[in-house]
Amino acid sequence: MKFTGPKKYLQKIQESEKLYLFLDYDGTLAEFAPTPDDIYPDPALISLLEQFVRHPEIQIAIISGRRLSHIRKLIPVDGILLAGTYGIEMITSSGEQVQRVDYQQVRPSLESIKPRWTELIRPFPEFYLEDKGWSLALHAKHVDQETAEEILQQAREKFIQAELPTNLFQLLGGDKFLEIAPVEANKGLTIEYLLSSRPLEGTLAVYIGDDDKDEEAFKVIIKNGGIAIKVCRQPCETTAQLHLGSPADVRQLLTTLLKNNPH
Repeated sequence: MKFTGPKKYLQKIQESEKLYLFLDYDGTLAEFAPTPDDIYPDPALISLLEQFVRHPEIQIAIISGRRLSHIRKLIPVDGILLAGTYGIEMITSSGEQVQRVDYQQVRPSLESIKPRWTELIRPFPEFYLEDKGWSLALHAKHVDQETAEEILQQAREKFIQAELPTNLFQLLGGDKFLEIAPVEANKGLTIEYLLSSRPLEGTLAVYIGDDDKDEEAFKVIIKNGGIAIKVCRQPCETTAQLHLGSPADVRQLLTTLLKNNPH
């Protein structure tokens, strides 16, 4: 397992009797799929997570940028909190469905911008427009850098021209990526919501994620005395205290935690 960072943080995780684990999915628990709409459940991962459901001292929550319906197909495990679209929509460990944003309030604005983005990328089949229901995301992973930057900039301009309510929407960026989403689509806000609405006394909170959307969650976790772990194959700038090299390393850590916390 490729693990770097001060050993005191790893030791704290391993010695904690109670853990609350917050996990991203793509790039953290699993390698990236060819497109966000590709759904490949992993039996080995499902089996691993099922063991945590039976563990009385370790709680798990999966917080993904994917829509909730995809996460539920990827992780068909009852008893785990699953959150989609960065935590806007979720199903709790008890099966309660929660929507933190009024869908009818945001969808009409997305419908107004969707045809503009669709027309913009029509000449470029390598672009991929993902409609998550609550948000719209442009993926340019397989597009050359210059074209990706140019088209994504035009997409930003169309967002500005559409004059969507700034109190409702934000633009999320990334490497060859652009997304229109509600302002509540923020993993940091989601962690604050979960820690306040579902506090676990005497529990160490740990967050593991791999990209810039997870950085907001890292800050909240650290502020609340928890530990943040960044998954990155190369040295990377992050507020996280520890680093793991790959999703395989994350799974190995989870397996180790089960062994260190028998029940």
